[in-house]
Amino acid sequence: QVQLVESGGGLVQAGGSLRLSCAASGRSFSSSAMGWFRQAPGKERDFVAQITWSGASVYADSVKGRFTISRDNAKNMVYLQMNSLKSEDTAVYYCRDFTKNYWGQGTQVTVSS
Repeated sequence: QVQLVESGGGLVQAGGSLRLSCAASGRSFSSSAMGWFRQAPGKERDFVAQITWSGASVYADSVKGRFTISRDNAKNMVYLQMNSLKSEDTAVYYCRDFTKNYWGQGTQVTVSS
């Protein structure tokens, strides 16, 4: 059974940092493009960042320079380091396997101003 499980969310003050993790199991994800989306209350799910199997990355303009996506293929893990957090970053963050279109269940990030 394929699973993507996010962790690392929580409550943080504006200007703080969090590191999200996505653990992939059930198959090897080393050849997949992986990434993160987020969904704020009452809004659509938006793209945040993507990383290819080789490590090339792209970011939404809203997080560029503040967030960093990375992966450890040997551990089937994907990470999202979030710095200089703002209240508008508050959302449920979802891990995604772009290649197979798998989604995790999400982890809540709340940034207090």
